[in-house]
Amino acid sequence: MPYNSLISRADKAALIPEEVSRAVLQTISEESAVMRLARRLPNMSRGQLRMPVMSALATGYFVDPSDTGLKHTTEVNWANRYIDAEEIAVIVPIPESVLDDEEYDIWGEVRPELVRAFGAVIDAAVLYGTALPATWNVNMGGAGLVAIMTTATQVVSLAAYADLYAALLGMTVAGVPGVFGQVEAEGFAVTGSIAPLATKGRLRNVRDALGMPIFVKSMQDANRYDLDGTPVIFPTNGAIAAAQFIISGQWDQLVYSVRQEMTYKILDQAVITDAAGNIVYNLAQQDMVALRVVMRLGFALPNPINAIDAVAANRCAFAALIA
Repeated sequence: MPYNSLISRADKAALIPEEVSRAVLQTISEESAVMRLARRLPNMSRGQLRMPVMSALATGYFVDPSDTGLKHTTEVNWANRYIDAEEIAVIVPIPESVLDDEEYDIWGEVRPELVRAFGAVIDAAVLYGTALPATWNVNMGGAGLVAIMTTATQVVSLAAYADLYAALLGMTVAGVPGVFGQVEAEGFAVTGSIAPLATKGRLRNVRDALGMPIFVKSMQDANRYDLDGTPVIFPTNGAIAAAQFIISGQWDQLVYSVRQEMTYKILDQAVITDAAGNIVYNLAQQDMVALRVVMRLGFALPNPINAIDAVAANRCAFAALIA
């Protein structure tokens, strides 16, 4: 992991206007496909948030028709689930001479990259378990959604289906459901999908028996793409793997909470070291400043019981198609 990257004179530079900082807070969730689809809970007031989640359903009974028939009792149980806030951060060093000599708004150029970088880190962690914090692994019940879907045998191959339409919205000749059917079989309803940008072309090419595109009318409305009435997001932050043709699910089952919005601090007296403790930059000695960006948030997949599938190990609100 690099510790000696910086914005050089060739890169230009500028300080952060306050209104720009607020704009980043609003756009980070747009850059992260996962944050766009998942359900945001109220902000955390401390590092850990506890959520009671239903773990046992009530049962109803017929009463004995005799005049003295007894009514049965039932119970409803809850279990605790947690969200733990973990920190995402980066430091951008800038030589003071660059700030002094340039009037160009470098922050306007850096801002989209910081937003993209944070969004990509979040998406890669939640989807694939890349650098996933240990607390998120526990709270999600696995090392990312793809690992969870794999354990639940809800990752299907396109080769097993007659065509792309059957793989997404239909089933095999033997009656094995496609992606949407996999989710529905577990008692959930698909509310959205995430797919690599290349999937757009594959979807546009799906045609009926007469050679007419199937998804044209329902998928192209002011650049909005839909599958069975639910949105498809094509992130461009580089987090989703091309081999993962599409990931669909009931996204309100995935929840997150923010402990600390993206905050910024200009450092001018700090020392920046690498993982071995070697000094890379001494800001005071080298006439440099550094922009430190920090965000803290947590994700969880509570997986409450439902009437369709009572077995937590098998119950999964997501399914994926691999090419």
